[in-house]
Amino acid sequence: VAWLDKIDRRYAWIKRQLVDYEEKYGRMFPQEWCMTERIAVEFCHVTRTELSKIMRTRAKEIEVKLLLFAIQRTTNFEGLLAKRFSGCTLADGTVKKPEVPAPSTNPFLEDETGTDTDEIVIEKSDVDKPKKPKVPDNPFHGIVSKCFEPHLYVYIESQDKNLGELIDRFVADFKAQGPPRPNVDEGGAVLPSCADLFVYYKKCMVQCSQLSTGEPMIALTTIFQKYLREYAWKILSGNLPKTTSSSGGLTITSLLKEKEGSEVAKFTLEELCLICSILSTAEYCLATTQQLEEKLKEKVDASLVERINLTGEMDTFSIVISNSIQLLVQDLDAACDPALTAMSKMQWQNVEHVGDQSPYVTSVILHIKQNVPIIRDNLASTRKYFTQFCIKFANSFIPKFINHLFKCKPISMVGAEQLLLDTHSLKMVLLDLPSIGSQVVRKAPASYTKIVVKGMTRAEMILKVVMAPHEPPVVFVDNYIKLLADCSTDTFQKILDMKGLKRSEQSSMLDLFRQRLPAPPSGAENAGSLSLSAPTPEQESSRIRKLEKLIKKRL
Repeated sequence: VAWLDKIDRRYAWIKRQLVDYEEKYGRMFPQEWCMTERIAVEFCHVTRTELSKIMRTRAKEIEVKLLLFAIQRTTNFEGLLAKRFSGCTLADGTVKKPEVPAPSTNPFLEDETGTDTDEIVIEKSDVDKPKKPKVPDNPFHGIVSKCFEPHLYVYIESQDKNLGELIDRFVADFKAQGPPRPNVDEGGAVLPSCADLFVYYKKCMVQCSQLSTGEPMIALTTIFQKYLREYAWKILSGNLPKTTSSSGGLTITSLLKEKEGSEVAKFTLEELCLICSILSTAEYCLATTQQLEEKLKEKVDASLVERINLTGEMDTFSIVISNSIQLLVQDLDAACDPALTAMSKMQWQNVEHVGDQSPYVTSVILHIKQNVPIIRDNLASTRKYFTQFCIKFANSFIPKFINHLFKCKPISMVGAEQLLLDTHSLKMVLLDLPSIGSQVVRKAPASYTKIVVKGMTRAEMILKVVMAPHEPPVVFVDNYIKLLADCSTDTFQKILDMKGLKRSEQSSMLDLFRQRLPAPPSGAENAGSLSLSAPTPEQESSRIRKLEKLIKKRL
C-alpha cells in the first residue's frame, strides 16, 4: 500500500482528514494560527521522509513510468496546497522552506498547452514583445517531490534510450523513403526529422525542469549533446553524396576529353538538391541548438548555468555546412576540369585568327549554367551560404585556370589574343555567376566581385605580357614587373616558356630579371611600392575598352 503506484491514496487520505478536521475542530483555534496548513505541512514532511526510505529500499523496482506517475501526482498535490494555503507557516521553523526554482519552471503556474508540440524556435518579433510579469512562486514546490530527485537517473537513462531509438528510426526512414524533394518555392527543404528531434528535446526539457532544476538537468543536457552529434554525423554527414569518378560523365565534344573515359561524373539533380537540403538542415540545427542552450540556461539553477555549453555541437553543424559547400564547389570545379585540360592541350602557336570564344569556354559556361541556378534556388533561404559557395568556387577555379594558362605553350601572338578574348568572356560570366539564369537580376556581393576582378585581371595581365615583344629585353622585363608585380622567378620562367623562347635566351632574360628586381623596401616604402604596382580602376577600365576595340576589329 505504501509503494509508488498507490501514492494517490496518501494524498486522498490527507484531503479527507483536513476536511474532517475543519468541520469538527476548525473553529476551536484562532484563524491566524493556520492550524490546517500546519497539519498539511507536517504531513508533507513525514511523507517525504517515508517515500525516501521506501525508494532507497526498493530502488531496483523503480521504472520510469512509475516514477513519472508518482512525481506528477505529487506535484499536482503541491499545486493544490499552493491554491489552498499561503505558505505562511513554512518560514516560522515548523518546517524548513525548500528551495524554489525560477518562476519559469513552475509546472502549475505555467501555461502548458502545446508544450509537447511547440518548437523552440523564437520568432524575431517575440524579442520586441513586453515580457509577462513574473508569476508568484509556489511555496510548496518540492516539499514532497524533492525526495524523487536522487532517482531521476531512471528518467535520464530512459531518455537516452528513447533518443537512441529515435535517431535509429530517422536513419531507417531516410533509407526507406529517400531524401525529400526540395520545394524551390520555399528555398530548399529542411529534413523533417530535425524538427521532430527538437520537438522531442523541448518536451524532455520542460518535463525534466518540472522534476528538477539541478544536476538532472545537467545530465539531460549531456544526453542532448550526444544525440545532436549523432544526428549531425548519421543523418546529415552520413547522407552527403560521395564524390566519385566514372566513365559515364557528360561529353561536350571530343576536344574536351583528356583521354577516353576520363570525364568526371557530376552529381545528379537529386544529389545537388540533397546537398542543399542537408546544408539548410544543418543551418536550422545550428540556430535551434543556440536557442536550446539559452532555454536550458533559463531552466537550470543559477549556480549550474556555466555548465550548460553546446558550443561543440554548434561547431559540428558548422562543419556539416562547410563540407556541404565544399562538395558543391568540388562538383562544379571537377566538371570544368576537362575543359581546362582541353585548353592547355590546344596548339596555340598554330592559331591563325581570333574568332568567337573557344569550345572550352562554352563548356565551362554550360556547367555553370547547369549547376548554379539549382544551387541558388535551393539555398534561397540561406543567401549567405550561397554567397560562400560563389566565393569558394571563384577562389578554387581562378587559380586553377591560371595554372592551366601557364601550360599553354608556346603561344603565338594571335593565340594569345584568342586566349585574352576567352579570359575576358570567362571573367564576365564569373562576375554574373551569382545571378546567372535568374529572372531577378541582383547585384553580386562586393566581396565576391573583388575576388573575381583581382584573379581574372591577373590572368589578363599574364597574357598581355606574353603578347608584348621581348626585344629589347630591358623593356620587356620592366613591363613584366610593372604589370604583374610578381617577383617570383618561377612565374617569370613560365611566361618565357609561354612565349616559346629558347633556353639560351631564357637564361639571359632571367639574369636581367634578377638584376632589375627592385630592392625589398621596408616600412612605408613597402606599402607605397605595393600600391603603385596594383592597377587602378581607371587603368583597368581603359584596358577593358582597348580589349573590346581589339575584339571588334578582329571580328
